[in-house]
Amino acid sequence: MSSFAAMIENITPDIYESLKLAVEIGKWSDGRKLTAEQRELSLQAVIAWEIQNLPEEQRTGYMGPQECASKSAPVPNILFKSDAIH
Repeated sequence: MSSFAAMIENITPDIYESLKLAVEIGKWSDGRKLTAEQRELSLQAVIAWEIQNLPEEQRTGYMGPQECASKSAPVPNILFKSDAIH
């Protein structure tokens, strides 16, 4: 393989699942531990494959549309109540 992009093109769904599991548990399927470099490269491959093959909402790290929690319910103004005695 001449480049990272060419390698990604040759990843099958089974290889993708194997890489993803290895990154998650830190071990290859035969039980050997991933080195830091292997884990980093495998994660990069997983993310690159997902970009080309999965919709955004199915990709690693997807969080979906979010709204600030403070917008979900009105916050009462306790400093300036209209019934306060002056």
